[in-house]
Amino acid sequence: MAAAAEPASPPAVRDVDVYADPTGALPVYRWRQAPQGLATRRQLRERRLRPGGQDPVAVIECRGGKRKAWLYEIKKAKPIRPMTFAKELALDKAMAARQTCPTCSRRYYHCLPLRTLGSCLECYDGTPAAPGSYMRPPGEHLAAAA
Repeated sequence: MAAAAEPASPPAVRDVDVYADPTGALPVYRWRQAPQGLATRRQLRERRLRPGGQDPVAVIECRGGKRKAWLYEIKKAKPIRPMTFAKELALDKAMAARQTCPTCSRRYYHCLPLRTLGSCLECYDGTPAAPGSYMRPPGEHLAAAA
């Protein structure tokens, strides 16, 4: 008699770390103990480099193992991509949305608390803003607007 085929159980679903070494053999270094030639993303950025698709080669731990950072080889890192005009325009537009008061249309040199207050402090509670902390609203400086 042939044994009845049992239905196969579905494979276990598990969370996968895309940067993890499949063998789990990445060396772990303590704070300031990493060898020369390795750098974190932030350190690469200071040198105007990026990982460039390479996998991390080690891990550095700090704060007693509470914080970890991936280490990349500096030799394999690539230069950062240059800022294009379109990218600069998009970043300025995004910052303008965070810095412009929807009530008075002033663009400040700092980000406004739009989620909590909904406007600048002057429009919210009358606290006067320093004249050097914002740019004039569009159209205010034009002669045709007068």
